[in-house]
Amino acid sequence: MKSIVTALSLLAFACASGVSAAPATSHDPAYHPLRPVSSCLQTDRINEWYIVDARTAIVRTGPDRFLVKLQSDCPRLGYPPKGLIFHSNPANQAVMPWRICGEVGETVRSRNQPPCAIQSVSKIDKAEFDRLRKHAVRHGTGANQPSKP
Repeated sequence: MKSIVTALSLLAFACASGVSAAPATSHDPAYHPLRPVSSCLQTDRINEWYIVDARTAIVRTGPDRFLVKLQSDCPRLGYPPKGLIFHSNPANQAVMPWRICGEVGETVRSRNQPPCAIQSVSKIDKAEFDRLRKHAVRHGTGANQPSKP
């Protein structure tokens, strides 16, 4: 009986002090894709791209500029033969094969290289693009992009 009273006292103290016995859970999804879809990166309109580091690429499509973050290091991305090949996730290939929004299952790779999972895609302004471009280790143009998905 004494242990039950002690346990109830500790539980009451924890509740009063704001300590939760249950682990905190987040309801935010791991991915926050760009919306609307019309604002996503269009791979058939890439003018230039830069590999900033093993987890970061920047891409320009006309006046729009994008920051592409990868889930893990992808050190061979952008190596010869030059080019970045983006793939939308299988569920979106029929409806938006040329758009990369930062959805689950999207990848980028170089030819003859394994794909790298995309964590996020976000729009950035010209100043941020130019700042990141100065630190790029590799780069290329839209001419290196395949014309078919």
